[in-house]
Amino acid sequence: MKEITLTDLERFEEYSSSLPNRKIIADSVINNGILAASRNYEKERELTKNYSLELDAGDVTNQKQSGRCWMFAATNLMRLKVMKNLNLGNMELSQNYPLFYDKLEKSNYFLENIIATRDEKTSSRVVSYLLTAPLGDGGQFDMFASLVKKYGVVPKICMPETATSSKTMLMNNFLTKKLREYAYILREEHKEDDITSLRNLKDNMLKEIYHILVLCLGKPPLKFTFETRDLKNNFIRIENITPQEFFAKYVAMNLDSYISIINAPTDDKPYNRSFTVKFLGNIYPDTVKYLNLPIERLKELLIAQLKDGEPVWFGSDVGQFSDREKGYLSVDALDVKSLFNTEFKLDKKARLDYGESLMTHAMVFTGVNLVDGKPNRYKVENSWGKEPGYDGFFAMDDEWFNEYVYQIVIDKKYLTKEELEAYNSDPIVLEPWDPMGSLA
Repeated sequence: MKEITLTDLERFEEYSSSLPNRKIIADSVINNGILAASRNYEKERELTKNYSLELDAGDVTNQKQSGRCWMFAATNLMRLKVMKNLNLGNMELSQNYPLFYDKLEKSNYFLENIIATRDEKTSSRVVSYLLTAPLGDGGQFDMFASLVKKYGVVPKICMPETATSSKTMLMNNFLTKKLREYAYILREEHKEDDITSLRNLKDNMLKEIYHILVLCLGKPPLKFTFETRDLKNNFIRIENITPQEFFAKYVAMNLDSYISIINAPTDDKPYNRSFTVKFLGNIYPDTVKYLNLPIERLKELLIAQLKDGEPVWFGSDVGQFSDREKGYLSVDALDVKSLFNTEFKLDKKARLDYGESLMTHAMVFTGVNLVDGKPNRYKVENSWGKEPGYDGFFAMDDEWFNEYVYQIVIDKKYLTKEELEAYNSDPIVLEPWDPMGSLA
């Protein structure tokens, strides 16, 4: 074993002190932080807020202190349908409404998976994984689609935010305590009881989860009345409608037509193949499904959908080389190479393989700038309020898209026959800890 010696420290300091401008750079970082010291101000000229193809969007939303970006991105898509169908200037769909049912369904999904793995040792990787985060805020588009198919949607005014929906950590902590307790009970009881008895136990557990959710988030409406005014100031009243009826009539999306396309250039994920992930879902026994395609094909598909006037839900690693304050997503947004005098050499494949990157956040593409038919920057609708970026909108350059965009959701009508056949084929099943099992 070779430990770090005092001689090693001397050599390290000799190297560091020999680098040009160390003192002035160190002073800048120490006094201002890495972001301010490395910010590339030339990006402000390149990543302008003008785009050759740009769609109208509603007011920017704010998920606050919650991990519901996937819900906000999806409801931001769906509300545009409502706005068009009712001729509204703006509206929001409730994000608290799907949050309630997502927590309830994830609890059931977790407990079913605990029952399914009851003969595994607690120390097994699978059980350890299941116990890590039974019902975090994150999710996938397929999971949101499952919620909407079952429960519909409601306008935000009909189930508004609560203190807990906007700041979910404490609720999640207590729900997680209960679910781990329930997992212990189910695993202990299975030594004596049959599957029917275990499911009866689970039913009583879900009653408690439901009660906690009502206290934290409110009771979801089974029917509601929505009142508003359209762009011509005409009064609209939609009375005594169910969330499922509201979705069918005023959103009117065929959710089965929308599929997730990923770009995962790793050796274990060949292109033009479909994939699913063990234990990834919310409504039991649904799982997510992806089609893996080259990155250039993702661009072609999203441009085609934007040209038809429809925004695109996508997932990326938003924290990589981004300037949250300015709203820039660019590998050159922060010149940390010059700041630290080092290169960051992992490519997309290696970053996935070595745990350096995965999908962490969902947003919406609402525009693209095309030069000779090729994209050089994209307009991104975020859900962090109006403060960051251009009134809440971010700008992404094409190189950042290549490196850190992992998933888009596309109407399958844009796919080729061969791509559709690949998507519809039996999927390769990935382990639950695979990077493509990450949640936005």
